[in-house]
Amino acid sequence: MTSTLSVKDRKLAALDRVGRPERRQENRQPRERRGARHNELGPPTGTWYGIVGVVVVFVTLGLVMVLSASAVTQANQGNSPYHVFLRQSMWAGLGLIAMAIVARVPYDAWRRFVIPLAVLGVLAMFGPFAPGIGSTVNGARAWIRIGGFGAQPSEFLKFVAIIVTADFLTRRRDVMNHRRMTIYPLAAIAGAGGALCLAQKDLGSGIVLGSIVLAIAWMAGMPFRPLVSLTSLSVLAGTAFILPSQRRIDRFTAFLDPEGNRDHLGYQMYQGFVSMASGGLTGSGIGGSRGKLGYLPYAHSDFIFAIIADELGFIGAATIIVGFVLLVWFGIQTALAAPDRFGMLVAGGVAAWFGVQTLVNLGGVTGLMPVTGLTLPFFSAGGSSLFVSMAAAGLLLSVARRINTSGERRRVETRRA
Repeated sequence: MTSTLSVKDRKLAALDRVGRPERRQENRQPRERRGARHNELGPPTGTWYGIVGVVVVFVTLGLVMVLSASAVTQANQGNSPYHVFLRQSMWAGLGLIAMAIVARVPYDAWRRFVIPLAVLGVLAMFGPFAPGIGSTVNGARAWIRIGGFGAQPSEFLKFVAIIVTADFLTRRRDVMNHRRMTIYPLAAIAGAGGALCLAQKDLGSGIVLGSIVLAIAWMAGMPFRPLVSLTSLSVLAGTAFILPSQRRIDRFTAFLDPEGNRDHLGYQMYQGFVSMASGGLTGSGIGGSRGKLGYLPYAHSDFIFAIIADELGFIGAATIIVGFVLLVWFGIQTALAAPDRFGMLVAGGVAAWFGVQTLVNLGGVTGLMPVTGLTLPFFSAGGSSLFVSMAAAGLLLSVARRINTSGERRRVETRRA
């Protein structure tokens, strides 16, 4: 059994952490006592094993698909067929180490470094504008390249946004409807992150960052009206970014007519359709896709799902989608069973991150949404994306491993609720 509490009891306990007076008394306990509790490791639950299983399968299959999608194009460019695969494997190894370390560190310890993390996250976002190290890809100046090393700072900022927002809303739990103390500072956090992404012309990362902050605010119990206002402001900011440029408008609306735009702005999307349609029910087999032979741009990056659907077929593609649904579900269950408010918001923030980014990526590949250039977590070639996603999974594991450390106390409080 993963826990003696039913799902209904978990939900009651989660609501209790949002605003019940009994839990407020617990949050007033000395930090030393709370920190000692978070240093205790409970027995691994079924949710913990589920997270580990999904991430390991995703990373392993992702490496196979990156090799399949990139080998031919790399060879045609005069590079080793294993060039992208070896680089992705290196990042997977580093990500595995990061996931193990973050999973062992008490999640509450991150609260001590909120300000340094926020400063580093903001400073890193200015890196792509520094001469000599900044790099532009598809019009977005969002990468740092030093020698053979490359990274996308916005991936690190997503991790930081979860910690900063969860810590802030944990401290403001008693004044969630106060404009000056909570709503305006929260809008500043979301606005700063989104503005930095838009300055790099990276709308996709801005969407994910804003969604993370709003999702954590919703889980923290922010009233409906401020949430609607913040969401409306985010939509207006994105619209203001798109409308001044006719090229951005055309790119953003190309998904509405992929057939008519297949020779220009909709070329990548149309070729993705062709690849997915070629897979049929069971797929063409690993290495059998023709789209990766040069027809589908960035086949190993943001459009890797099209290659997955081609080579693994509808069955394989559907299995991947189910895997992401399970990962988000495990994150939600971890949030519901977290021992305190901060853990609940952190786990919920990670689940929202994976869910939103997956939805935006798959929406672009399948033509249901505009193409934003976002990677598919754990699958797309991109070292910083893979590394930070695995570190975020470690953060989720850290919360999941401490679920049962105070189970008896939580059962008593649930009965009271």
